[in-house]
Amino acid sequence: MSSISAIRIFLITLALASLLPGSVEAGIDEWTCNGPYGGRIRALAIDPLTPGTLYAGTGSGVFKSTNSGADWSATGLTDGTIRALAIDPVTPSTLYAGTSWGGVFKSTDGGASWNTVNNGLAGTSILTLAIDPLAPTTLYAGSSYDGVFKSTDGGASWSAINDGLNTSRIQVLATDPLTPSILYAGTDDEGMFKSTDGGASWSAITFGLFDPNVTSLAIDPLTPSTLYVGTDSEGIYKTFDGSDWDPMNVGLSFDPVVALAIDPVMTDVLYAGTEFGGVFKSTEAGFSWMIINEGLTSTASEGIDAWALAIDPMTPDTLYVGTHRAGVFRSTDGGLNWSAINNGLSNTYVGAVAIRPQAPSTLYAGVSPGGVFKSTDSGASWSASSSGLTNTYVTAVTIDPVTPSTLYAGTSRGGGVFKSTDSGASWSAINTGLTSTSVLAVAIDPVSPSTLYAGTYDGVFKSTDSGASWTAFDNELTDTQVLAVAIDPLAPNILYASAGSAGVFKSTDGGVSWSAINNGLGASGVSAVTVDPLTPSILYAAADDGVFKSTDAGANWWPINNGLPDTPVWAVAIDPHTPRFLYAVTGGDGVFKSTDGGATWWAINNGLTRGYVGAVSIDPLTPRLLYAGTSGGGVFAMTQVGPIFADGFESGDTSAW
Repeated sequence: MSSISAIRIFLITLALASLLPGSVEAGIDEWTCNGPYGGRIRALAIDPLTPGTLYAGTGSGVFKSTNSGADWSATGLTDGTIRALAIDPVTPSTLYAGTSWGGVFKSTDGGASWNTVNNGLAGTSILTLAIDPLAPTTLYAGSSYDGVFKSTDGGASWSAINDGLNTSRIQVLATDPLTPSILYAGTDDEGMFKSTDGGASWSAITFGLFDPNVTSLAIDPLTPSTLYVGTDSEGIYKTFDGSDWDPMNVGLSFDPVVALAIDPVMTDVLYAGTEFGGVFKSTEAGFSWMIINEGLTSTASEGIDAWALAIDPMTPDTLYVGTHRAGVFRSTDGGLNWSAINNGLSNTYVGAVAIRPQAPSTLYAGVSPGGVFKSTDSGASWSASSSGLTNTYVTAVTIDPVTPSTLYAGTSRGGGVFKSTDSGASWSAINTGLTSTSVLAVAIDPVSPSTLYAGTYDGVFKSTDSGASWTAFDNELTDTQVLAVAIDPLAPNILYASAGSAGVFKSTDGGVSWSAINNGLGASGVSAVTVDPLTPSILYAAADDGVFKSTDAGANWWPINNGLPDTPVWAVAIDPHTPRFLYAVTGGDGVFKSTDGGATWWAINNGLTRGYVGAVSIDPLTPRLLYAGTSGGGVFAMTQVGPIFADGFESGDTSAW
């Protein structure tokens, strides 16, 4: 490129950047994320020497805070669900992460980089970790299927230590803080086990423990013969010597107790995290409990899931709770009051992004689990907008194009369809006649918005009264999982249903009947079909084998994958002003763009830290502004400004923008 061309490009880019709406919130030719923050937290760990430093194990890797949770940033481990964290008490820059997919990871630089340490581990699903406080190169790992493993060299090698254990799923492990050769293991079906020889042999300690599914464990740090265990259905049990157990449930709900923590100074003070019931506190060594949920919020109507607890070892009135849907909360007064501390914790699974057509700075994100989040500043900030949602596994969000204060949300796991008439402030279920309530898609007729279609595990349902009632037609899609529904914008009786491995189906009578239109698709499963808004006979199918195109309303298809990776494509978006501009989102390789109707593609992933992208939406007034909903990374935004470069092509011609 000549220097004159380079200067010309720079000046045009600079001028456009100053004019484009959303350019402050969205990155300029670079993806940025500002939420929704929070999401699933499965583990918390505090640096024992610098308690302002803490780590959160999430559904998308390990996050770190160095200011007591006020701000978070991703560490070098950004993939997969973290089930356990353990910090070396002598050298806290060394820490370990147990994952549900990749075994054990180790960092020696405070999380900046990680390496797998799985030599000798029989499985890769690790549920719990314990570290010897006196000899921290000795650690233990409890697995989902293969019992307990031990390492004496900082994870370099492992060996199974299961003599006497008659079960394989180890859910919790803990070492005696004064005599670390004493080790305890909680299982999912056989109760508690104890070892007095560093795991060489085990014996059951279950007398009086009437629930064999042990879900949490805590040892009194001053009197380690005193133990507390949380169970799946029988609350909390306590033992003074391991010989027998007594229930300690006065004031406690009987939700599963999934986390326990003991004040390291005042050991009569305990905290219990429960599934659905939030956090409970005892000041009487477990003999009575009180609920302490003031300030704890959930995006779910069914309750607060407190999956992880951590106490500041130097200031025990400061404690943290990790929740299933709403991220991390902190209390500085012993749990009496809580506040969310999720800034930077981009850990939400966003499968839908909807833009208000007349006011595109207003966005809605469907989070699973998590509910609906709303932004009124082009994604610069988000707030939960889920009041009334009794199911927070949101798969679809659709806005009425005529009355945009009316929204519809589809939910999976039996929640059905919800409706809001106040811009998302409140929701109510609208499932009359909807016999299949695991909903994967909701589509709205652009001409007659009272007509809706819901894609379910049992075909397509239709409503002609804004969701007040639904009708199923006995047709070719009955008993078929429908992942997406697309409507011809000019002839809305023409519909397209994406049915996964069954391919694409078409209806020309408003969903009464359907016929397969798979010529050229082969055996490729289809996730979604997108209709060209100006030429509806042009269709694009997002499929396991890339992108397919049809120019005859689906009668014939052919692949258009030049430049696309060998990765499933989950959705295709079309620029409403320039339909030859396409965006394809993939299951692992991010976002790709085409400016020639799919003939060629190239990646536009600068700044995108999550490769699994489930949704992409285009600002209808400023189509250079894109939003991508990611799996475990929230919503990313990007404003495209500069000329388009693709596979050796470069241009200063703004008509190619």
